[in-house]
Amino acid sequence: MANKTTNYFNRELSWLEFNQRVLDEAHDSEIPLLERLKFLAITSSNLDEFFMVRVGGLHLLQASGNKKADPSGMTPRETLDAVSLRAHQMMVEQYRCLLEEIEPPLAAAGFQRVNPQELSDSQRRIVEHVFRDEIYPVLTPMAVTSDMEFPYLVNHTLNLVVRLAPDDKGKGKEKNKPGEDRFAIIPFGRTEFRFITLPSEGGYQYLPMEDAICLFIEQYFQGEHVLESIPFRVTKNADVSLQDEFASDLLHHMEDMLDQRKQGDCIRLEIAESVSVETLEFLEQGLGVLDENVYRIPGPLDLTAFMRLTEISGFDAQKDASWPPQPPPEVNPRISMFENITHQDILLCHPYESFEPVVRLVEEAAVDPDVLAIKQILYRTSKHSPIVAALIRAAEQGKHVTAIVELKARFDEARNIEWAKNLEHAGVQVIYGVKGLKTHAKICCIIRREPHGIQRYLHFGTGNYNDATAKIYSDISYFTNDEVLASDAINFFNSITGYSIPQKYQKLEAAPISLRDKLLDLIHHETERKKQGQKARIVAKVNSLVDPEIIEALYAASEAGVKIKLNIRGICCLRPGVPKLSKNIEVVSIIDRFLEHARIFYFYHGGDERVFISSADWMPRNLDRRVELLVPIEEEKCQRKLVKILNSYFEDNAKARVLNSEGVYERITPNKEKNLVRCQQVLYEEAVAAVNQAEKAGRTVFEPHMAPEDQ
Repeated sequence: MANKTTNYFNRELSWLEFNQRVLDEAHDSEIPLLERLKFLAITSSNLDEFFMVRVGGLHLLQASGNKKADPSGMTPRETLDAVSLRAHQMMVEQYRCLLEEIEPPLAAAGFQRVNPQELSDSQRRIVEHVFRDEIYPVLTPMAVTSDMEFPYLVNHTLNLVVRLAPDDKGKGKEKNKPGEDRFAIIPFGRTEFRFITLPSEGGYQYLPMEDAICLFIEQYFQGEHVLESIPFRVTKNADVSLQDEFASDLLHHMEDMLDQRKQGDCIRLEIAESVSVETLEFLEQGLGVLDENVYRIPGPLDLTAFMRLTEISGFDAQKDASWPPQPPPEVNPRISMFENITHQDILLCHPYESFEPVVRLVEEAAVDPDVLAIKQILYRTSKHSPIVAALIRAAEQGKHVTAIVELKARFDEARNIEWAKNLEHAGVQVIYGVKGLKTHAKICCIIRREPHGIQRYLHFGTGNYNDATAKIYSDISYFTNDEVLASDAINFFNSITGYSIPQKYQKLEAAPISLRDKLLDLIHHETERKKQGQKARIVAKVNSLVDPEIIEALYAASEAGVKIKLNIRGICCLRPGVPKLSKNIEVVSIIDRFLEHARIFYFYHGGDERVFISSADWMPRNLDRRVELLVPIEEEKCQRKLVKILNSYFEDNAKARVLNSEGVYERITPNKEKNLVRCQQVLYEEAVAAVNQAEKAGRTVFEPHMAPEDQ
């Protein structure tokens, strides 16, 4: 992943190795088959975004003539070549996994993709009926002639390219030269209709839509001789820059940017490997794609679509056992969230502990007559967000609601634009982020009038206010009414909404103002204490570690003798275990059923332990180009719980992989004397045990929470 002479791994190649670890889960025979299929779909989805953004950006750098090397010593051209080689290898492995390791045992279990040539008579009649009634009237072929512009194709959607025999008699309307093959394209567009369910006895059989169309392709070209019909898919460059010099016009600029992204250059062509030389040359010329960016697929295209198949009812033996989120004992359902938070600070670990208290806090605030104002940052939300609905309800009831909606949340822009318009229509004061920055912090502040005066209630998180992803992402929530943090929070919101110069906070640290300096200061303090012969320790959990300044500070700490443990899910540019550089640094990565997303930092700090949660990864974009927060967890009980959660990630010997100095992730082989420890399972079992203990103690009766009625 890097040149031998550098101390850094290449960012893009490190990301591909992260995706390899996801693919490794698809290979794991200990995991139920439909869960393995799910991991395979995730690898495909990950690659889609990687090509759109990272590879797209590299293409732009290369086209501009940029030859500057990154910290690993690789130029854009060298990185593109290495990425292409590794991505082609990964594609081959993906389909070997699907066709040889997953589909055969799934078929044996009654879950089968049917070859179109093996359809029974009754199944073929069903497919013909679906084609005639639901496909043929909807999809429209487009003839493509040599003198016309190549048609616009929607990013990441399936298409068929159809090669027709030459019309030597000149009867056709096409303007191709006599004797030349003629071509047409059938775009599928954005459709959720991908698989046709077939009648089967005691199982589930399906046929991809493209196979159905190819079966009856002649019906689109009656009287013509179809030589071949080949599925293909394009990936377009989505790394479109946005100039937001005028914040008031940001909404319009974002809509323009989305239009630009749709028109982006094709940077990857996926196509069935049976394609002829003639048809491939036609597509390469029309799309402007080099052969090195062509991926010949030996199976069904777009494995992301297979995620839907994993949701088919039944086949429980091929799925993970259910781990429903647990109601946290710290939250009493019989009293309001305001009372709960007044009683004690609350720290939750999702999805093991339910996200419902977060939703409940905002819903209660929306209808509470004593609530004066709600201030909240929305980065990504669910399709039918109860939190957005609550903010609208609050505004309609006359409360002062401020929502900072980040329109530049990549690939969620369209949804956020829609939510922003709905919020504005309801009377919410909508702020479209901060000029030149992405607002990525996770914070909600509620101002409430109480008998003793104004009280402010806070929620900080490491994840988005998204009730859907909160069921599959591992994140931390922290509720408090700490007066100092509340004062900081108000100042933080005011600095964003008022475009004022940020003030020095008492406890919070915010990027891009002070967060980087605070982290460096904390690392340097551990380094200096170790040099003085004192105990020093750093433990951190982040999604990505890329920032050179942070990495160099960690190298210096390691050389001083500081023991450093890093849990990094994805990209890691730091090279661990190198003598006279990083021998005291351990890097582990955990890929399991839930996506690790929490950012947690621990510093021994001379025995006065400092523990933080954050929205920020250790990347230049987070520390320099985003609005992020670093939140200290000082309440003793919450701090102990958070440290225990953090340490659990380094006890895992089931799903953990250790990064070596050559950039290879190696599975941990547990000693025979040690029990197998899977940290996600441990965290879930601890959440269940806490509920059981509370129920036995008779302290709490758990009951479902319903959204409050308007008052």
